[in-house]
Amino acid sequence: MTRIIMNGANGHMGQVITDIVAGDEDCEIVAGIDPFTERKNSYPVFASFDQCDISADVIIDFSNPKAVDSLLDYAVDKQTPVVLCTTGLSDEQIKQVEKASEKVAILRSANMSLGINTLFELLDKATRVFADAGFDVEIVEAHHNQKLDAPSGTAIALADAVNDAADGRYTYIYDRHDRREKRDAKEIGISSIRGGNIVGEHEVIFAGQDEVITFKHQATSKAVFARGAVEAAKFLNGKEAGMYDMREVIAAK
Repeated sequence: MTRIIMNGANGHMGQVITDIVAGDEDCEIVAGIDPFTERKNSYPVFASFDQCDISADVIIDFSNPKAVDSLLDYAVDKQTPVVLCTTGLSDEQIKQVEKASEKVAILRSANMSLGINTLFELLDKATRVFADAGFDVEIVEAHHNQKLDAPSGTAIALADAVNDAADGRYTYIYDRHDRREKRDAKEIGISSIRGGNIVGEHEVIFAGQDEVITFKHQATSKAVFARGAVEAAKFLNGKEAGMYDMREVIAAK
């Protein structure tokens, strides 16, 4: 049994994870952290880590960048591994995460979906075939109209997966509206769409002469990210200090 502290318990993702864990016999949420403590849960919710007096095996974090510093301090002090799902961290915070991982296990991923992280592996294999064959690479991502950043962190991670497999030959192009020139063979075009309540869609296109290969992932609800986070928590239980990612979770299944 994996005992979980849910950081961001009363946020949308915290509640989705709460529902998923309720139906999972292998784990339970024993406490939550959230500045908004009014919502009733099946577990106690504390306004901060300083107030939490319940021990756990793993912390799942779906909060915000402002809450990450206290999270890392608590995790290191209590030697509690962290599934870090909060995005938008500053460069300095990323350094703090890396430093903390020297003392406690941390799993951080741009996207917690098992499908997206399987796609990273598929792209590695595909790129090793198509890059040297002269295929152009384009990435298109779509999200809801309330998303603040563009392109998405997942789109960048997909581009990085392609670029890593191609020995870093590509540069990223985010906007072509002011360019009057042919596409360079060593670029990855990344385009963003924002509208409605689209949860998340990512498409990677390899376009060659007379053929096009497309890899597409579509999330129809945020539950896919929640399920991935729960699987990551169970994987991280008992792990030694270090940085982990979702591909290791998939490999271990």
